[in-house]
Formats: sequence, structure tokens, C-alpha cells
Amino acid sequence: MLSFTRSSRIIVTCNKRLAPYLRQEIEELSFFPERTFQTGVELQGTINDCIKLNLNLRCASQVLFSLKEFKASDADKLYANLVNYPWDNILDKDGYFTVTSNVNNPTINNELFVNVKVKDAIVDRMRKQTGKRPDSGPDLDKTVIHLYWKDNDAEIFLDTSGQTLSKHGYRKIPGRAPMLEALACASVMATTWDKTSPFINPMCGSGTVAIEAALLATNRRPGLFRKNYSFMHVLGYDNAAYQNEHKKLLHKIKEVPGLLIHATDNREDAINISRINAQVAGVEELINFSVCDFEKTPIPEGSGVVFLNPEYGERMGELAELELTYKRIGDFMKKQCQGYRGYIFTGNLDLAKKIGLKAKRRIEFYSAKLDCRLLEYELYAGSKEK
Repeated sequence: MLSFTRSSRIIVTCNKRLAPYLRQEIEELSFFPERTFQTGVELQGTINDCIKLNLNLRCASQVLFSLKEFKASDADKLYANLVNYPWDNILDKDGYFTVTSNVNNPTINNELFVNVKVKDAIVDRMRKQTGKRPDSGPDLDKTVIHLYWKDNDAEIFLDTSGQTLSKHGYRKIPGRAPMLEALACASVMATTWDKTSPFINPMCGSGTVAIEAALLATNRRPGLFRKNYSFMHVLGYDNAAYQNEHKKLLHKIKEVPGLLIHATDNREDAINISRINAQVAGVEELINFSVCDFEKTPIPEGSGVVFLNPEYGERMGELAELELTYKRIGDFMKKQCQGYRGYIFTGNLDLAKKIGLKAKRRIEFYSAKLDCRLLEYELYAGSKEK
């Protein structure tokens, strides 16, 4: 059986431009990252550490545990290295596994071919050692094996996550063009909100940003909403280790007296969807939802964060209308949000110019394949000099 206490290299992947926020999360869990790159963070740890990472991380996609590094110039060399690996110590002969890969090798022009080659090596080894072979296919709900192969350097991983961690599991109704949960969380982290002052989210859509703000403030972790991970389907899995980590999640939840999160949208269906998603996340009582135009959103006196994620526009008719909307957003923040920090997340920088305010920071993100910015505005009460 695979040792859950043997240390090896762990690669935690994430969407592009989320790595700084992922590293921050990993450090807060008392791990020591060795390297941060564009789409992930590297550290050393055990599979039991992977269990903790899977249950706690908000900005991650996959938690990969390294099984073996080797050289492979072509598919035959790849097969020869993998057919001799003791897969019978990892996989149940009556189980199910999936192969994924990230390949950049000059001899390969089809990743699916590589996935089949890896599968064949695993199956042939299992058949030789046990007389049976596990089933395999595309589903990510059982054991997942991941291959990273660049030029002649190859590394095989146990993907301890399976289904991506970037979807946090509470959003049962996505609504229109929803922001990915991991991205929404990272964008809230980027505001450096203190998690106690008001967080105001006009144009809330399906409520993802407001919900992630409430989850961050009360330290509710994604592992509370998910019951299946790839590590659960590996030989040697100790359910007690998982239950222990899951119990810790419940103890981490904290009360924040006086917390005010207000989310509004001009569509009643959006607010209904937001309420349902917030209820699943366990934070419905922490968020004030209301139906109104963004300009009618109540802004408490004092200071806090105002966060808007307006539409970006795809057609000319939409752009003309959105130019007026972005100008109205600028007027709203300037006149009604004094003393706050304003944030606008947008994938259209031309529209952002219509806001009419000078951004203090322009924080880079990606949403799907769109190059986006989170624009920060200091909304001074009175003149800047005062």
C-alpha cells in the first residue's frame, strides 16, 4: 500500500494569476512553499498533508503528489518506465482510475494518445501482478493519475483532488456568466479587506463574490461542502485522517459580531439564486440581499469595501449601453461611497476608462481566457488634501 506519511514533492496548481494568493493560503496553513510559478506552488509534504491542503485551500485547482521522476524521449520510453512502477500498491484491482496529462514533447501531437499509453502501462502492470485490471475512463471521481512530461523530463503524480478544487461546491445554481469561485475568492483577498468592516457588492449576480467574502470572514473552508476526493480511493487511505482534518474545519469557523455584507442586483431572479447559493454555503444569515439598481445600494457611513463586477459587453449595442453604465458606476462611487475603497473587476479596459476615476492599483487576473483587471479606487471623504 502507498504510504500516506512518506514525504515527496507536492505541486498545488491554480488558474493563471492566482498563485500569489494560493501561496498566501498555503503559508497560513503553516506549510513552507519552495517555489511559486505562474500556475501553482511547490512544497514538500505527505499525502496526509495533501488531505489538509485539499480541504482548506480556496484558490487551488489540484493537489498533486509526486510518485516518480524519470527520463523519457518518446512514448515507448514512457511506457517502459511506468509499466515497472508498483501500481498494485496504489490501485484497487477492482477499482476505477483516470489519467490526465500536461505534455510538451516533440514526439507527441496528441495528449489523448499519451493518456492511453499511461493507462496501458498501469493496466499491464496490474494484470501481471494481480491477474485483474481496474476499469478506467474520463470521470474524475475515483483515483486520478497525472503525467507531467516536458521534452525528456517526465514526472508521474497522484492527483489527490480529482474534481477541481476551484469550484467550491456550494453553487448549485450558477446564474448568468458566474465568476469562478477560486477567482472570486482571490479577488476579495486582493482587496486586503479587513473582514470586519462593511463589504458592499452591488451587481452581485449569483452572489459568488459576496458569498466568498462571508466565507473568508468566518473562516469557512471549501472542505465543508465536498465529500469526495481522489485520495479517498487509494490503497492505504485512512479515513480517520480525513475525519480528523474535517473536524478541524468545523472548529475553525468563527463568529464576526456586527459583520455587514450587502449584495444587490436589479434582477429578482439573480437575488433568488444568490440566496439559495448562500444558504447552501451556510452564510445566508450573514448577507443582506436586496433587489435594486446598483445606485440604490445602501452604503453605511464610515469605511469598507465596495466591489462591482459589471458586464464586459460583446456586441456594439451592449457596449454603447455599458459605456453609460460604467460612467454611472464612477458617479455612484464618487458621490455615495466616500470613505470606502472601491473595486471594479472588468475584462474590458476601454469601458473602464468611462468610470472617470483614477485607479490607485490595477491588479491582474484572468477570467476564463479574458485578460482582466481588478481596479482599486480610493474614495476620499471630502477632498484628498483633507
